[in-house]
Amino acid sequence: MQASKQQLDLTQGPIIKSLLIFSLPIIISNLFQQLYGVMDSVIVGNFLGDQALASVGATTAIFELIVGFALGIGAGLSIIVARYYGARNYQMVKRATAASLIIGLIISLMVMVIGHFGLKPLLKVLNTPAEIFDQAFDYIYIILIFILVSFAYNLGAGLLRSIGNSMVPLLILVFTSFLNVGLDIFMITVLQMGVKGAAYATVISQAISVVITFIYIYKIAPVLVPTKQQFKNQPQLYQELMSQGMAMGFMSSIVSIGSVILQTSVNSFGVAVIGAHVTARRILFFFTMPTGSISTALTTFVSQNFGARQFERIRQSLFKSNLMCILYCLVGSIFMIFVTKNLMHLLTGSNDPVLLNTGFQYIMWALPFTPFLSVLMNYRNGLQGLGIKRDPLMSSVIEMIGKILFVIFLIPTLGYLGVMITEPILWTIMAIQLTIAYFVKAKPILTHPSKEE
Repeated sequence: MQASKQQLDLTQGPIIKSLLIFSLPIIISNLFQQLYGVMDSVIVGNFLGDQALASVGATTAIFELIVGFALGIGAGLSIIVARYYGARNYQMVKRATAASLIIGLIISLMVMVIGHFGLKPLLKVLNTPAEIFDQAFDYIYIILIFILVSFAYNLGAGLLRSIGNSMVPLLILVFTSFLNVGLDIFMITVLQMGVKGAAYATVISQAISVVITFIYIYKIAPVLVPTKQQFKNQPQLYQELMSQGMAMGFMSSIVSIGSVILQTSVNSFGVAVIGAHVTARRILFFFTMPTGSISTALTTFVSQNFGARQFERIRQSLFKSNLMCILYCLVGSIFMIFVTKNLMHLLTGSNDPVLLNTGFQYIMWALPFTPFLSVLMNYRNGLQGLGIKRDPLMSSVIEMIGKILFVIFLIPTLGYLGVMITEPILWTIMAIQLTIAYFVKAKPILTHPSKEE
């Protein structure tokens, strides 16, 4: 089957060039996707004040918990599609796509029900300050009740990336991100909808991206368009998809459970620290976005090459990705020292010295440990692409347990300093664990294919 011009065959050509070409649109896509949340914060902070900004920030961990589970499912489903695509088994690509749509719909509906009934109790458990409780609930409830929209776009984008097309999801996101900014401003400043306006702007923008994505798939990517017959239940295929999807979904949600627990400590430090924490995390996300995008690209790269049995390419891709990411983190950290305070002020619109200095300190603690974060993400995604699910899941369990222990034993003594050092220490531990897992379990399979499980 002939590929469209936007599709990249990751089983051929120079490894670094293929990874960079494929990951560059993912980097820019992640940049614009983050604009949904960042512009909510910027516009909310500048037009509605610090309390409204904190109300959005106080829900971040909940959003990551519930939405992350659904998106993890979608990423896991796309791994299987990429594997069949790499093996040139196009009939199974269509069957896997059909099954992914059904599984995705069911999971999204489950998340909506959980969000509807469990959101208020969860906000209370998180010690959300009373003065921002109602605004926090209004914002996150709208996002959660329309989680199907977010999942549908990310599944569609994941399916396109699974066949080597990372450019079209980027172009769609660029358009809808600018649309989101316009809707944010209109709904907050003209319609006077408060934080609800920011949430509705996000949902509407994502809904439009869903329509465009699936029209494109139907018109241009027929390999992903199943027929009615291909929706027929195949128990073995559903088991394979659910196994991979649930592994990544649980991995994401377990990480986010740890973040929710950590958020209980953050919320206890007051509105200024909440605003500083969420803004600093977003700045750090932007800094690590290139390395995170390379690790995302690795999932598809490894899965396609695993299907094509190009094992040496997989080994080389992991080594070269680690090297590139470590060098980026070391050089980029020097630049971040000089621009972080200005970025904090720009994104929050605040002159509160507590907010600005707290955010700066958070980032300064994190920067030296970002090389460990990039290595753990590369191995986590690479192992998932190989179908090795237990070790990446175990790394998430380590992160969750570590955050619980820090909240119970360390943060009460060290205060917010305990929050700032929690993740850097855990990144280091997880990077070591996943590196060992790669050399013990994955490398023997890639070196001696007869040992493949």
